[in-house]
Amino acid sequence: MTKFFRDFVKDESGASAAEYALILAIVGSAIAASAILLGDAVADAMDRATDDINATNT
Repeated sequence: MTKFFRDFVKDESGASAAEYALILAIVGSAIAASAILLGDAVADAMDRATDDINATNT
């Protein structure tokens, strides 16, 4: 496995390491933003559900 990564890093054909780093940064940023937005949406939905449950119990 380490040989694969060593060969991958040394391979100069195709995209360079800088291009791979840029792609990784873009994809990573998109995943992080999606996780934050999804987390906020889930938290809001849970808060609304809790409010509805509490409203019916009073």
